[in-house]
Amino acid sequence: MYNTFMIDTQDLLTRGVENIIPDKNKLAKLIESGKKLNIYIGIDPTATRIHIGHAFPLRKLNQFAKLGHNVSFLIGDFTALIGDTSDKDTERPILTTEQIQTNFETYKKQAEKVLDFSKINVVYNSTWLKDLKFEDIIKLAQHFSAGDFTSRELIKKRLTEGKHVGLHELLYPVMQGYDSYHLDTDIQLGGTDQTFNMQAGRILQKDLRNKDSFIIANGFLAGTDGRKMSKSWGNAIWLDDEPNEMYGKVMSLKDDLIINYFTLATSISLAEIAQIEAKLQAGENPMVFKKQLAHQLVTELHNHDLADEAQKFFESTVQNKEVPTDIPIKHIKPASYTSLATLTALGLGNSNSDRKRMLEQGGVLINNQVITDPNYVIDLTNIDEILVRYGKREYIKGKMK
Repeated sequence: MYNTFMIDTQDLLTRGVENIIPDKNKLAKLIESGKKLNIYIGIDPTATRIHIGHAFPLRKLNQFAKLGHNVSFLIGDFTALIGDTSDKDTERPILTTEQIQTNFETYKKQAEKVLDFSKINVVYNSTWLKDLKFEDIIKLAQHFSAGDFTSRELIKKRLTEGKHVGLHELLYPVMQGYDSYHLDTDIQLGGTDQTFNMQAGRILQKDLRNKDSFIIANGFLAGTDGRKMSKSWGNAIWLDDEPNEMYGKVMSLKDDLIINYFTLATSISLAEIAQIEAKLQAGENPMVFKKQLAHQLVTELHNHDLADEAQKFFESTVQNKEVPTDIPIKHIKPASYTSLATLTALGLGNSNSDRKRMLEQGGVLINNQVITDPNYVIDLTNIDEILVRYGKREYIKGKMK
């Protein structure tokens, strides 16, 4: 029997957990029984970066791995060919195999910040899904109802609005269900938006193996502005963010999200988080706890020394409004540029839409002047250098070459 006497079942089954299917008490008994369990989480590589909201279920997966369970990190290289629409109001674009592979190249490196891959099996669902025959797929599909799929909120909304719902989308839950069956899963981890797909795994386990399996559905970490964490809204904290950027983003957090971030984005104990919450409710300054949160997050995803440096950087550049001394330099050609083209030439921002939004929100200073017009013309033909602050923390010097 596997010894589980060190398991903190309370933390595993309550921290950030919105729902346990079919029953929390039954799952607690299973975990405490000492049985070595099969547990997995799946990620479709439909993007190139992982944010700290994605990282929360990975942290929970890592807890199970440290306890010696049989844990799998599933790369949905086959299911990504369809793309999950659970949280989308439109059909996903179809990705090529090459795009999927390119997207995945950075995943493991990022996930290593929260996962100990020496204790985790990395599996690819193309290994088994590509070998299914059409007859196999028909037999699997017989376990599910098209009505259940089309009654899902976003699918129903798309159908009501006359939007296209691809027939292939109905196969996504079937394939994810087969992932769970193939891995003989005891516990599936995922967000609440994945509940329908994870239920498909429970159905196949019950119908084909007469085995009860469980779902741990976690809640979501909101973006720094309280909306859903999203690249397009610029409110996400990414696992590969540099320490200064990561620290500063946490400091921009809305006060009412502090406890949620401590709970879902750090490994600080629930008891300590309860003490912080009590102090906040008693009226203590939220800035104190934001600094603690930012330092903790950078420490866990980078290291303690870099967290110290990031805190000093924030205090000097943002709180004391000092210009840092180690500003990176980018050489550009002397010419007349629009403000948008200047930011592009200096490599600031991820896209033109990001740059326009930053300009229009007053987040760009060029030679200490706030510039909000993307078409504002800057003449760089008769000067040696230009100083640009992008957002609250990112500085760069443009030198004419």
